[in-house]
Amino acid sequence: DETAPWALGKDETKQPRLASVLYNLCETLRIISIMLTPFMPETAVKMQAQIGASADELTYASAAKWDILPKDAAITKGAPLFPRIDVDKEIEELNKLIPNPADKAGNKAEAGVAEKPAGIAQITIDDFEKIDLRAAKVKACERIKRSKKLLKLTLDDGTGERTVASGISQWYKPEDLVGHTVIVVSNLKPVKMCGVESQGMILAADAGENEVRVIFADGVPAGSKLR
Repeated sequence: DETAPWALGKDETKQPRLASVLYNLCETLRIISIMLTPFMPETAVKMQAQIGASADELTYASAAKWDILPKDAAITKGAPLFPRIDVDKEIEELNKLIPNPADKAGNKAEAGVAEKPAGIAQITIDDFEKIDLRAAKVKACERIKRSKKLLKLTLDDGTGERTVASGISQWYKPEDLVGHTVIVVSNLKPVKMCGVESQGMILAADAGENEVRVIFADGVPAGSKLR
């Protein structure tokens, strides 16, 4: 990009252009901070302080004007306003807040209390028929850079391609899955996971302590409905 500040900063002959780009960025941030004030007042104040904006330059009327910020406005360095979220760390912290069922069972066993098997809620045939299970062939698979647990699978579901994110990287390498046919819940509402829109969920089974196995349906044509 010809206007990237980090690129312009390397060329002494482009310092005037760099100054113009940075000024336009500060003006944009000034207007954004005014628009943010009703919703994120503290963040807006921090943003305005960092770009050296005065009260006269932060009125709602000034948001409709350009070239308000002085050319010699002093920029001050501050803490990141929107720090990057470490998804794996956040998940780890959430797991600490959620009691581990195994620990709970162990505590009851030590106290001599018999644990009653948890009942599984029953569903009707109509409920089951709402779930659309389809065979899908894995065309490509790769790790998701922002996660230690997720794999991104590109599937042929018989009608086209879809992307599914699955937390199975602990048990499978991407190349182990390519070419296999898996079972996918195809009518799940899409959800974004670490920047990847997951359009379904592949079926896998707990196969012992800390072991998960994907359920393969090799030989079944892509798009076949499972009943």
